[in-house]
Amino acid sequence: MEGERVQRRLAAILAADVAGYSRLTGADEEGTIARLRALRRELIDPTIASHSGRIVKTTGDGILVEFASVVDAVRCAVEVQRGMSSRNNEIAVDRRIELRIGINLGDVVVEGDDLLGDGVNVAARLEGVAEPGGICLSRAAYEQVQGKLDLVAENIGEQRFKNIAQPVRVYRLTPKHTSPTSAPALPLPDKPSIAVLPFQNMSGDPEQEYFADGVVEEIITALSRFRALFVIARNSSFTYKGRAVDVKQVGRELGVRYVLEGSVRKAGTRVRITGQLIDAATGAHLWADRFDGALEDIFELQDRITTNVVAAITPKLEQAEIERATRKATERLDAYDYFLRGMAIVNGLTRKGDSESENSRDASSRALSLFYKAIELDAHFASAYGMAAWCYHWRRVNGWTSNLSEENAETARLARRAAECGWDDAIALCRSGQALARVVDNLHGGAALIDRALVLNPNLAAAWYCSGWTRVYIGDSDLAIEHLARAMRLSPLDPLIHAMQTGTAFAHFFLGRYLEACSWAERALLDQPNFLPAAYIAPAAHALAGSMEEARKAGTQLRRLSPALRISKLPDRWPWLLRRPEDLARYQDGLRKAGLPE
Repeated sequence: MEGERVQRRLAAILAADVAGYSRLTGADEEGTIARLRALRRELIDPTIASHSGRIVKTTGDGILVEFASVVDAVRCAVEVQRGMSSRNNEIAVDRRIELRIGINLGDVVVEGDDLLGDGVNVAARLEGVAEPGGICLSRAAYEQVQGKLDLVAENIGEQRFKNIAQPVRVYRLTPKHTSPTSAPALPLPDKPSIAVLPFQNMSGDPEQEYFADGVVEEIITALSRFRALFVIARNSSFTYKGRAVDVKQVGRELGVRYVLEGSVRKAGTRVRITGQLIDAATGAHLWADRFDGALEDIFELQDRITTNVVAAITPKLEQAEIERATRKATERLDAYDYFLRGMAIVNGLTRKGDSESENSRDASSRALSLFYKAIELDAHFASAYGMAAWCYHWRRVNGWTSNLSEENAETARLARRAAECGWDDAIALCRSGQALARVVDNLHGGAALIDRALVLNPNLAAAWYCSGWTRVYIGDSDLAIEHLARAMRLSPLDPLIHAMQTGTAFAHFFLGRYLEACSWAERALLDQPNFLPAAYIAPAAHALAGSMEEARKAGTQLRRLSPALRISKLPDRWPWLLRRPEDLARYQDGLRKAGLPE
């Protein structure tokens, strides 16, 4: 109503909840509730009162408290956590009640006895970041206690919280002169790091333990083939078997950013596997899925589950790492962060598929410069060499080459360095192999690098994609179709799916399957209407399939995208066709029938 004013005030807000409350109540609901009530009565509420705090509200496992001073809020939190720790000394680990506490200083909206607004929401999000028994402060709160209390503060960086517009810098507090309850956190590696925990056997059948363990071991082995990942060995991750664990604690103890956990449930001859990928720093779920199958061939089922899990989580890991790197404001980056920023641009380019855009050309140049910066900082960074070579391949595909001989020589140099530095790096080998085949026209040399990549990592969708297109160039169309299908199966949401579909269209075309070629080209153009290679094959396929109206429409679209196109100049764009004069003549004939200029 007009004249009414929202009442606001600045307040120190403490939010706390019980870590693993659902697990505790699931194991012993009445006992957990009774112990929590006793803790409230004997420790938590009296400590809040002694530090002049006001309990705003409580939930089954949480509490929100207002203080006039951040110093009072932090002193209260430290005293509560010390009291909780001493009470837990004589209690089994899986029955301990441990609090997570977040403290923020912010503007709040007063509504009766309740408090609302971002000042409260940030405190609640901070509590979610804290470890069991831990305390996390926002930067605003930390600045109020810095130098005033006997505390050690660890800056854990900016965090993005749900429904909070701006990132919040978070500090983890530890009282000085206290013996740590666990070993210090291991430093994170300079690449995506993951631990795969033993899957929980939910079937009630002890005999299924070996199956669950086998699935996890296969996933660990498959992930270990990705040189871009740091994967914790089985012997370390299996130390958590049979224990109730907190993923944040796992992340600190093993020094990893991501944790994969899951469960196995058997019913009759059917089995269900669930998996979830978690950010160990925040506890946020990045991916979750389930897989069902029959137990007739248990090893085939293990393989299928492993392939699906690895194919699903590796793009999630890459995207999470790219987002982490691009959030850094400083230009003082290390080689890996430059590489990730280059990959972010490459992913954006391949999603757009806009071949003729000046913005796309500029973006490809920026990506190339970022890969070169990564190489400057690390002269043995194989994947950076491979992606730099691939950028020249992308320039050639889209007709952006400015100096043919210079770019051929530079692509060959980059591909050679990628192979020298990364003979066991599947990503470096497959990307440089495709560039060697497409740009330098060294088809069999490029194919050899890609074949080695597939041996090193048969779960790498990019390697199957590069192999499929290289087989198109060589003329082994059946194998091209098979390999591109494998790439699409491993990565069905890949930003390069339209390029995989286009390669499949080319392969069907050269096998004389013109209707299939039309279908695949249309799929690619539906996904990316401006993708030039798809536009090149569509009119010829429609013409030789006898669909002249569709051929003319596709030809009009091709002329719009590539006004300088001439049939006689086709080998300039596809030089590998010079090795196959019959295929070249058939392709030119299709374009001629579609009305393209000679």
